[in-house]
Amino acid sequence: MTDLQIAKTIALKHISDIAEQFGINPENIDMYGKHKAKLPLQAINKEKAKKSNLILVSAISPTPAGEGKTTISIGLSEGLNKLNKKTTVVLREPSLGPIFGIKGGATGGGYSQVLPMEDINLHFTGDFSAIEKAHNLLSAIIDNNIQSKTNSLSIDPRTIGWKRVIDMNDRALRHIIVGLGGTSSGIPRETGFDITAASEIMAILCLAENLTDLKKRLGNIFIGYTYKKEPVYAKDLKAEGAMAALLKDAIKPNLVQTIEGNPAIIHGGPFANIAQGTNSVIATLMGMSHSDYTVTEAGFGFDLGAEKFFDIKCQSANLKPKAVVLTTTIRALKYHGGADLKSLTAPNIEALKNGLPNLEKHLENISKFNVAPVIAINRFTSDSDAEIQLIKDFATSKNIKVALADVWAKGGEGALELAQCVIDIVEAETSNFKPLYDWESSVTDKIETIATQIYGAEYVDYTTKAKAHLKKISNLGLNHLPICVAKTQKSLSDNPKLLGRPKDFIITVREIEIAAGAGFLIPITGDIMRMPGLPAHPASENIDISDDGEITGLF
Repeated sequence: MTDLQIAKTIALKHISDIAEQFGINPENIDMYGKHKAKLPLQAINKEKAKKSNLILVSAISPTPAGEGKTTISIGLSEGLNKLNKKTTVVLREPSLGPIFGIKGGATGGGYSQVLPMEDINLHFTGDFSAIEKAHNLLSAIIDNNIQSKTNSLSIDPRTIGWKRVIDMNDRALRHIIVGLGGTSSGIPRETGFDITAASEIMAILCLAENLTDLKKRLGNIFIGYTYKKEPVYAKDLKAEGAMAALLKDAIKPNLVQTIEGNPAIIHGGPFANIAQGTNSVIATLMGMSHSDYTVTEAGFGFDLGAEKFFDIKCQSANLKPKAVVLTTTIRALKYHGGADLKSLTAPNIEALKNGLPNLEKHLENISKFNVAPVIAINRFTSDSDAEIQLIKDFATSKNIKVALADVWAKGGEGALELAQCVIDIVEAETSNFKPLYDWESSVTDKIETIATQIYGAEYVDYTTKAKAHLKKISNLGLNHLPICVAKTQKSLSDNPKLLGRPKDFIITVREIEIAAGAGFLIPITGDIMRMPGLPAHPASENIDISDDGEITGLF
């Protein structure tokens, strides 16, 4: 059966019942139909949240299809609930870019899903649309101010770094010219589009703790300079109030349910290769306010989403995770061991052995944050017993906990061993989280710490453009901001072709974007793009809807 067919067999609980189960009066939720709801921010209790055990699910460097962090996160939450630990899984919202591109949806799979799957993957409660509108409102206000003869800040169009966004993979929009059509159509200038998941508004929504904080962060968005070289922020354009109004519902986290009828929160959706890759602080605190255990995930491999989760999100919101679940697949290790993508389902012990250094590096990286790991072997039907045993033997040699997770086929029942490993780590109190770097260090020190300690680079090279950006950051007084590196997810390096555990490589920072509202700096490395493109045969070719409204092809 496909994921969608399995989902169709489940009798969903009414969302009011899920809210009550979660611990919130159903009268206080905003229902979006029978199976989705928005939760009130007043339901967050930071004192209760401090008592919850926060578990991060990450992964080794993935194959293009991904290694199932979401599936493992959901399955682990089901397993913990089966072991009588009240648990909520907190996830990111799917972007339409990957859904219609190459990866497909982001609601888990098999018997480890969040539901209603079609609704969550397609538009959901409109959060992405609201973020897009708020972002593009600021774009319109900027161009209007440049055009105006009576209400102008004299912004120099050549200094504007703010683009527009759309939630779609569309490479044709990376570089565009706006303002064509004559004097009544604006001032022509070069700009472009990013995907919505890379929007600073998305980052702000995911780091804000309330509406006041949201509005302050929106006002701090850096726009560019006036002709007199004075910095311009969104608050100078009086844009933050209207932008916040557009986000009045989007700031509230979304409540849905797992396939086994447990509460799940889904909110925010930044990618980890081009943004911070974690769900919202508000959603995490909401889950922690009502749960003994809160399971969350961070995008792509540990080098991307998890590092940013620890160094940006945890530092910003004062979160202290108790354990890291490192999602590991035999197919990904074989891929990093030199096996061809088309042969990953065939047994190949030699390639698996050659891929183990990638797993080893991610485990070393986890130890740098002083958080205890457990390896979760996400089981696929093509995995052989000998291949599974090889990973278990490797974990034993490193004195690392390891569990086989068969959550796609068995749901929570297939995660009981993993759940018990997590409980054992938490109850042993073996973790004492510490960040990788001090925010007050210099920008170059922070970038180089991440590059050398997490990626394994020999050193960092800065282009002339990046060096100019470093000077601009210093002049703006933003040296204290943390770092959110934009880097390929396919490799520990900035070269997607360097698989496994590359060594003696150089990280090249070609430019540094300023996200003063979100509160971080974005060094852009290698050839990474903040607007992806579609593959030759996008997933959209397989998606359809019948006359009676049934959607097919989402997976």
